[in-house]
Amino acid sequence: MDAKWQSESLIDGENKRKTEGENLIEFVDGGTLANMLIPLIVEYDWVLILDCVSVSGANIGDVFSFSFDKVPNFITWAGSAHEVEMLQTLHLTKLLGDLPPVYIIGIVPEVIGEETAFSLSQSLIKGAQIMESEAIKHIESLGFIATKKNNISLQEVANNSYKGFA
Repeated sequence: MDAKWQSESLIDGENKRKTEGENLIEFVDGGTLANMLIPLIVEYDWVLILDCVSVSGANIGDVFSFSFDKVPNFITWAGSAHEVEMLQTLHLTKLLGDLPPVYIIGIVPEVIGEETAFSLSQSLIKGAQIMESEAIKHIESLGFIATKKNNISLQEVANNSYKGFA
């Protein structure tokens, strides 16, 4: 499968595009209003979701990968920052009959208390690296070629995340 690749650098705001063929990958920050993503989700042929998940007995940074049509019964999104949980959003979209195939890679987050910080635990950083690897594997399984252009640490992204993007 030929691929058209479109991505945006989240650190410097500079758009980087490479196009070949007719297919397109778009990276979208869905934010926390999961139900607002329904009009966007229905426009795609495939959807890959990277999100936090709740799993009883799991450790911070544990990663779980699965397709939406085979969500393990121990996976929930309970307690996330979404106004309406991603799981409910996907079920609503499926009820409408417009849900494309969805693959989910979820990480068990560290629940923060009243004092927020932008520093990440080592278990979360390791989990994010597993998520990255799983995402690349899934994208390549769809016939695309993924090439890492920058090696920006997740901690650096977190350090700049509150500043916004130009």
